[in-house]
Amino acid sequence: MPITFAHKPGLVAYVTCGDPDLPTTKAIVLAAIRAGADVIELGVPFSDPVADGPVIQRASERALRQGTTLQQVLDVAAEVRRESDAGLIVFSYLNPLLRYGLERFCSAAEAAGIDGALITDLPVEEAGEYLPLMRAHRLATIFLAAPTSTDERLKKIAEASSGFVYAVSRTGVTGTRTELPQDARSLVSRIRKYTSLPVAVGFGISTPEQVAAVGEYAEAAVVGSALMQAIENSKDAAVAAVTELVHKLRAPVPEAVKN
Repeated sequence: MPITFAHKPGLVAYVTCGDPDLPTTKAIVLAAIRAGADVIELGVPFSDPVADGPVIQRASERALRQGTTLQQVLDVAAEVRRESDAGLIVFSYLNPLLRYGLERFCSAAEAAGIDGALITDLPVEEAGEYLPLMRAHRLATIFLAAPTSTDERLKKIAEASSGFVYAVSRTGVTGTRTELPQDARSLVSRIRKYTSLPVAVGFGISTPEQVAAVGEYAEAAVVGSALMQAIENSKDAAVAAVTELVHKLRAPVPEAVKN
């Protein structure tokens, strides 16, 4: 089932669970939803986050020092689900799921009320075991599509995806950027040849102007590093910092600024 977005464009907010601690993570997630986030990516901290830039790497390190586990991320999701019907996506590298057990993960994720998962280092070509397990538990499978992907590979990604397709705005790792590359718009156009699923654009989005720009050609924008930077900078006021930033990201942008 496609994941629906209440806003146009939708806002997908990434949060590294366990940074600064799990109770604060729950409060941050609920605050982001109340401020206007449509979908939350619940980041599972990992010791070798090769797709992530320095901000999320530091967040993962802090969360791991707290002893944060995949089970605890699932527990936070279940607590959030009791208070909100917003989209909840597990965002993880493959290793934590393999250690936990793929079938066990799918069963636990369904029980927790999670909508799906994005496994950053699981290529669609190697998802043969993962896909049927996720589908059996009615969980959306979200894959990354990059500007360097061939049309043949985009077709495979589209066929394997449910929920939405995550279009990577540029090559490289996560992190804020002052401008969005033109590759993002052309990539979304290429993806649309193969699927009617919503497309969310991520990597480098951090301002209301960038969110509005993405909304001209995609259903949603993904913001991660900017939120984690706000949490890192806020000391003991993380919930307030996230609320303020999401409100800003959701603020209308004048047409003159967008154009």
